[in-house]
Amino acid sequence: MNWFSLTLICFFLYGMQRFLYKVSAQRNCNTAWTTLSFMGTVALISTFLWFGSDEVLKNLPWLLLLSLINSLTFFVDTIVTIEALRYLPTTVVYPVTRMSAVLVVIFSVVYFQDRLNPYQIAGIVLAIGVILTLTRFSEEEKREYGNIRKGLVLIVLAVLSGAVAAVSSKFAALYTNQMAFIALTYTLSMLFSLGLRKPFEKGGASPHYGEALLIGFIMGLVNFGAFYTLLKAMEIGPLSLIIPVVGMNFVIANILASIVYGERLTWLKAAGILMTVASLLLMKLGQS
Repeated sequence: MNWFSLTLICFFLYGMQRFLYKVSAQRNCNTAWTTLSFMGTVALISTFLWFGSDEVLKNLPWLLLLSLINSLTFFVDTIVTIEALRYLPTTVVYPVTRMSAVLVVIFSVVYFQDRLNPYQIAGIVLAIGVILTLTRFSEEEKREYGNIRKGLVLIVLAVLSGAVAAVSSKFAALYTNQMAFIALTYTLSMLFSLGLRKPFEKGGASPHYGEALLIGFIMGLVNFGAFYTLLKAMEIGPLSLIIPVVGMNFVIANILASIVYGERLTWLKAAGILMTVASLLLMKLGQS
């Protein structure tokens, strides 16, 4: 299977995962418990498959460092994205958080000394327009969504942490054992989740853990497939193309949220989504 086919599989699976974030927030699940179940599921599957293989560890220092960086940034990305959905709709949260793809492209240009072509420049300019468009709120929306400022701060954290997680995954795909990387990364993220159970309970989350654990388990199954295929794609394909394509997965989450939860899609938000897709497609064309 070529890298583009693997990338398309990631696109669909991550879209489903993003929708499950919305389900968790909508059901007022304890984010720490959902994340604990999510991370634990992936950790168990990957550890089992790793021990069942005959792989020999390579580049142990890189494996430990990249696993620590990836687990911390992916954990932060997951937590703040789910929490942002408590304050803002999916039509705002997902398109803007996916702008981490722009940071990844810029890193690829600087680190790998790629040259920005007109398509990529246009995509980055359009991405800035997306952020300006989707962070404009009417007075009615301000009353409806409540603490918009807190939601936007969480989105900024998601963009930064998501970009670092993507870049560290690329290095892991190139220099470490992929299954060992997944196992160690998600085990560390699971431990991070354990430390945040009580703070989220104090924040008003539901004290009923069963639903949170079930949603997290399903999320973990979907994520394992998505992350493994992403690493395989990164091993043989260009980072600056894979991440923008995978970054469009929010479209699936937004469509499902509109169908299941009846979220309104204003003309402004629809324009922002279309601009985001156009921005990512321009960066894709820039690598053709």
